[in-house]
Amino acid sequence: MINSCVIPVVKSPKDYQAYRISPHDTNRLAIVFDPAIANTSLTCCVEIFDIGGKTPPNRHQLAVEMFFVLKGEGRASCDGKSMPIKAGDSLLVPATGTHVIENTGSGRLYTLTIMVPNEDFAELIRSGTPVELDAEDMAVLGRLDALMPC
Repeated sequence: MINSCVIPVVKSPKDYQAYRISPHDTNRLAIVFDPAIANTSLTCCVEIFDIGGKTPPNRHQLAVEMFFVLKGEGRASCDGKSMPIKAGDSLLVPATGTHVIENTGSGRLYTLTIMVPNEDFAELIRSGTPVELDAEDMAVLGRLDALMPC
């Protein structure tokens, strides 16, 4: 039996490329891994929602999308069902589920967002406008907030 060893791809927040898909969007996506980087059909990003920000209603034909809330609070809706979400919560949206994630908190909402298969999600993100991650974003991505006193 031949063992195949794949050298892992390691990135840090300073390597992430962030985009706003449409000029009026109130969320940004920082790509962590996508097919171009990971050579597999998945997209993993950190989604950053400004105060009051939300995704437009959307659905995917084949892909399952998972959101893990890193920081903040919001509301997740899928096919007419809605529930509050907060740091530590996770949400799995099935293929064809029409969904919206909305920031209802007093600060930014951060989610780790993973879509499998990619279903052109990474290409859609990269077709948007590049944006910079600010100090608050970098603190959350680097988990520096865990070291700061409350």
